[in-house]
Amino acid sequence: MAIEETLAPESEKADAFAAVRVKLEYVISQIAEDATTRRHEGKEVRPYAAVRLIKEAKLGALRLPTEHGGSAFSIQDTFRVLIQLAEADPDVAHSLRYHFYIVEKFLLLPDGPVKDIWLARIAAGDLIGNGFTELNTKNAGQFEFDTALTADGEGFRLNGTKYFSTGTLYADWVGIMAAGTDGRTVQVFLPAGREGVEIVDDWDGFGQKLTGSGTTNLNHVYVERSEILEIPEGETPFNSHLQLYLQAVIAGILHAVVKDARELVLTRKRTFTFAAAAKPAEDPQLLEVIGQLSSRAFAAEAIVLAAAESLNRAVQSAAEGNIDYKQSHEASLKAAQAKVVIDPLAQEAASLLFDVGGASATRQSAQLDRHWRNIRTLASHNPIGYKARAVGNYAVNGKELPIQEVYF
Repeated sequence: MAIEETLAPESEKADAFAAVRVKLEYVISQIAEDATTRRHEGKEVRPYAAVRLIKEAKLGALRLPTEHGGSAFSIQDTFRVLIQLAEADPDVAHSLRYHFYIVEKFLLLPDGPVKDIWLARIAAGDLIGNGFTELNTKNAGQFEFDTALTADGEGFRLNGTKYFSTGTLYADWVGIMAAGTDGRTVQVFLPAGREGVEIVDDWDGFGQKLTGSGTTNLNHVYVERSEILEIPEGETPFNSHLQLYLQAVIAGILHAVVKDARELVLTRKRTFTFAAAAKPAEDPQLLEVIGQLSSRAFAAEAIVLAAAESLNRAVQSAAEGNIDYKQSHEASLKAAQAKVVIDPLAQEAASLLFDVGGASATRQSAQLDRHWRNIRTLASHNPIGYKARAVGNYAVNGKELPIQEVYF
């Protein structure tokens, strides 16, 4: 066989990969324009146009194999795209968090009709929202929920309330964690428009305000047996994908901070009283601040991608039929370490932004405070102290991370 023939498939794969990247870059640029337009209008307009672009571009199918209509991106490549998306619009990127998490779950399902149906839906552009969190005293890490199924003829009825339903407002499907009729926890996947599913857009946080993270009420919703997915035994008890996803969004926001800092310096006409140069763009002290910001954005992205590579190895091993506990722990450890470093680094960077713009940068019309508010909101999902303590306990005493949620 000729060398050219041997290399042809890889060359074609590379060309296809490059074509997807070009398409994604265009879509992300359109989303960035939409976000800027909505911001300048001074209104909290929901990013429905951006979500439509994402569905049309099949961005939610990046991880699917090409034979299933996807782009065969690795987790690392996918996170690189998500960082770019978060730079364009962190609300939109965040709203896809559960979708990309659950895609990993579907990819690890045994071959069969259930897997085929869900991969086909994802390949068609469908998005999946989340119904996990409840405001109760039960242990969510142990999957204990008040939301429950009751028998109803050949099917079931689902009742309960879910909070912080990020992305569900924009989704085609919603995944609900619930107690089954036998008391075991199951996942129920329903069309978001099913009768009895009430999606309330009532998220009132000071950051990530347009993620659709509101309440989902489940009022006597009919559920077919085929819409219930059992949680298999023996899965790794680590949850690094969901954690690392938040750091990817923060990394994207840091790139936006750098962009805004650059814009502030280039458009500023007057300088400070004790400035070291007549023009802000030539002021070494302002350039130093922007250098700090740029370096932090680089560091955050590099850390996320390094952790994503570790996660990709663990997931690939599981896809090949070997759930490697050590690899899963390593992925979770790196995700925790990423949070411990990136959260404070990013919050300080969002504050440093104002050191290059002066008092005029604090105008509400500029909305530059959104970066700090968004980063602070994302960082609040899991208190950094718990992660740092767990990492330290592992480093000193070899005590493995006490994360109890299943999946990657």
